[in-house]
Amino acid sequence: MFANLTPWHLAIVALVVILLFGAKKLPDAARSIGKSMKIFKAETKDMRGGGGSDDKGSKATSEEPTDAEVVEPESKQLPQSGAKDGTDQQVADLQRQLDELKKQQAPASADSASKNAH
Repeated sequence: MFANLTPWHLAIVALVVILLFGAKKLPDAARSIGKSMKIFKAETKDMRGGGGSDDKGSKATSEEPTDAEVVEPESKQLPQSGAKDGTDQQVADLQRQLDELKKQQAPASADSASKNAH
């Protein structure tokens, strides 16, 4: 079936694929296909050879209970004063910019309303 393919046929197929999917989407598509193939190969390998080892491992863990030590993650506190001051400053700057934009927009909308009325 594929024995009759010439380089011209492959070039035409490649051109059609590029036109259909676009040059920007092709690298992402190839990357996702590669990831899917890697996952598929890993899963089939686990099904062929790893199935028996998983059962043995689960039996071993159920027969030999171990004392597990519960480790709680340390809570890291951010310095409240520095982070709060920076955030407050950003909020104030953004509020000031918003007020300026509203002031600029109000005369512009009034001008357009008066032009539409004439």
